[in-house]
Amino acid sequence: MDNRFATAFVIACVLSLISTIYMAASIGTDFWYEYRSPVQENSSDLNKSIWNDFASDEADEKTYNDALFRYNGTVGLWRRCITIPQNTYWYSPPERTDSFEVVTKCMSFTLTEQFMEKFVDPGNHNSGIDLLRTYLWRCQFLLPFVSLGLMCFGALIGLCACICRSLYPTIATGILHLLAGLCTLGSVSCYVAGIELLHQKLELPENVSGEFGWSFCLACVSAPLQFMASALFIWAAHTNRKEYTLMKAYRVA
Repeated sequence: MDNRFATAFVIACVLSLISTIYMAASIGTDFWYEYRSPVQENSSDLNKSIWNDFASDEADEKTYNDALFRYNGTVGLWRRCITIPQNTYWYSPPERTDSFEVVTKCMSFTLTEQFMEKFVDPGNHNSGIDLLRTYLWRCQFLLPFVSLGLMCFGALIGLCACICRSLYPTIATGILHLLAGLCTLGSVSCYVAGIELLHQKLELPENVSGEFGWSFCLACVSAPLQFMASALFIWAAHTNRKEYTLMKAYRVA
């Protein structure tokens, strides 16, 4: 094997490993989107009511999004979290200080919620199904797992190529990484479109802002790494095969 192709193969493997780690971390964390809102009053009744509604199995899209808006919520592919005061009082709360203690409460999205229909008017089941938002949500949930699976399958093929001491099978690895990159890019695009459509339906309250979090950024970085790894795998395999064919033809001649 030529040193050029071996170097390209190693670099592609490193890029593939980094992108896999980034993608796995992105899937497993809860900071795809973050809301920033003023700290709420330390009211035990209000906090208990909000938490009960937020944690309820019957919480609809509007209910948990209202809590996310109001209580510095974060959203991932699997979970939603809010930040509420840690200590509650049945009497008037003490004066707020800079060291205001808060605690993060999280709830996981069930599989039923992941595949549940989204409505034209969030929270209103009589408003009709919003097919665009429904399928955007399902795609943003499924595509990252497809991407991760394709990269793992590609890694197995690459391992077989190393055992066989041949670069030619890595063409399949490159194609799988290309498909994985497209899935990651599709997932990111679906998430951005879904968030924008949601905020058109449910406008953010005054003094509340939202921004994409670091989990989302990891997914964004993972996609170009997958494309670069794919290009290196395919280039190394194709060029090595071409040179081998020319050399074999020269020897026969």
